[in-house]
Amino acid sequence: MSRNRASPLMLWVTLLGALALAIVPLPTAAEPFRPPFLTMAVIYWTMMWPRLCGLLTAFIAGLLLDVLHGNLLGQHALALVVVSFLTLRFHLQIRNFPLWQLTAAATLLMAIDTFFVFWSDGIAGDPTGGLARWATVLAGAVAWAPAMALLDNLRLRSENRSKRFS
Repeated sequence: MSRNRASPLMLWVTLLGALALAIVPLPTAAEPFRPPFLTMAVIYWTMMWPRLCGLLTAFIAGLLLDVLHGNLLGQHALALVVVSFLTLRFHLQIRNFPLWQLTAAATLLMAIDTFFVFWSDGIAGDPTGGLARWATVLAGAVAWAPAMALLDNLRLRSENRSKRFS
């Protein structure tokens, strides 16, 4: 690959890995604390490669998550499109934030994603899950920095660069 060129293969491999992490069985007690891996990956890639990862990518990834979970079709797709839109709209500002502000922004975006899924569950008449649903946002906030570091390392290797995100 040429220098500083984005790799769509890297993008889709990490999104498929995030999908796999979203469906790996966990013990019942740990299930509410599963970070929203796909949402975190969509936020990261939309922020770093806005030309490759945008609304269509978020929509396709959300549909795949809906199919894998057996949820209402389009539920996660809508939520991820909204998150991707907001990330695209503010990606130049968010990228320049220090790590703590970047984590706060990503947590807010994950909360928006959770709200849209919560809202669509309520409209469909599905049980909403109460406060346990919001534990994923807290788990995502804790997991954001390590996940971002991993994705950033993969992105830099894909771009054949040595400078690290700080």
